[in-house]
Amino acid sequence: MELAIVGLGKMGMNMATRLVRGGHRVVGYARTAATVDEAISNGAEGAHSLEEVVSKLNAPRIVWVMVPAGKTTDDTIEKLSTLLSKGDIVIDGGNSNYKDDARHATELAAKGIEFVDCGTSGGIWGISEGYSLMIGGKPEVTEMLHPIFETLAPAADKGWGRMGPHGSGHFVKMIHNGIEYGMMQAFAEGFSIMKAKKEFDLDLAQISHVWQHGSVVRSWLLDLAANALDEDTQFKDIKPWVADSGEGRWTVFEAVDLDVPAPIITLALQMRFVSRDDENYTARMLAALRNQFGGHAIKKAE
Repeated sequence: MELAIVGLGKMGMNMATRLVRGGHRVVGYARTAATVDEAISNGAEGAHSLEEVVSKLNAPRIVWVMVPAGKTTDDTIEKLSTLLSKGDIVIDGGNSNYKDDARHATELAAKGIEFVDCGTSGGIWGISEGYSLMIGGKPEVTEMLHPIFETLAPAADKGWGRMGPHGSGHFVKMIHNGIEYGMMQAFAEGFSIMKAKKEFDLDLAQISHVWQHGSVVRSWLLDLAANALDEDTQFKDIKPWVADSGEGRWTVFEAVDLDVPAPIITLALQMRFVSRDDENYTARMLAALRNQFGGHAIKKAE
């Protein structure tokens, strides 16, 4: 099967490479020539504009978009809508908000172009381990794309599936990322508590490897924690600043809208905000209040 990958970031590049290895013809496009050249060296064909992407594909054309969510995705899909023809397919495999999918599907449908949203998980390891694919769109269109999904997934019959109509793929991926926030926070807190127990002199890397076998908490996320601890137990060179992709926020907003309690995911998101607050005015005021009502000691800033 043939398709184009528009957006050759690390994941997009790895997906293109996995597809090429699986026997698919892939046209890769990025804004920088060096990135396109890298895709060519990995077996893909290169394109230096969206017009060239479309010209290199046979109908019905399949274009997989892997660019940042929001305006960049909107602009890319809008441009493709002027270049593609009736019967062509656009797949949004990025981290778009599921609420944008209905709009994209409607805009493309007006020109006879099909749309599929595909929540994609796997990160930098997907090239070897395969990607988890959560797909939203028409059943018949998903069926047509089976060879692509089967190649990208961990196995032809594992790790991928149609979730439902347009938007459902990105919705499920959004919840997936919210759960991920909570799991990561729990691991980080647990290892932090063990690190603080100085009298036991615990080997955190050893513990992570013990837990990898037979433990209830064994998981791929634990495997990644073990990798990180093997490299540096103290994380001396890492600034305690944690970003969020936006999907954790969207999950919390959705929980509020649906009146579903989600305290773990919500607090995990809030803890990421705490990591970025060098000023931490809240903590400063708390210390001042404790001093005011109880005379508790205050540690002066250096």
